[in-house]
Amino acid sequence: MMRYHFEKPRKYTSMYGETYRCDHPVYSQCTLYKIGRAGLAVIQQRYDPVTKKTWWTEIDPWLTDVLYLHPGFKEFFDSKSGEVSGGLYPTVTIRQIMWALKMKPIPKERWETCFDRSNI
Repeated sequence: MMRYHFEKPRKYTSMYGETYRCDHPVYSQCTLYKIGRAGLAVIQQRYDPVTKKTWWTEIDPWLTDVLYLHPGFKEFFDSKSGEVSGGLYPTVTIRQIMWALKMKPIPKERWETCFDRSNI
């Protein structure tokens, strides 16, 4: 059976990346990857079906190591990361990084917002 989307594995680790709290206008916490002084924040959108509210936050823990250990991660990180400025790091969405690494994306929901071609 062919998979068109990235699926959550039964067993996973979450050793890379850390939850980072900040005062960003779009989100209040993210998954932060740091190498030396450079950092890259990655966010994922969430949805509450009761209130119909969406918000951006850290990525699912089963995705952290998959991204970091991908052969193209370091090149992507080097092109998008930067030093902290005002408590904030350069930010990308989970979709942006998965597309850039040519990974199968996680399933897209109808309620999702896109930042595909802009800085966050």
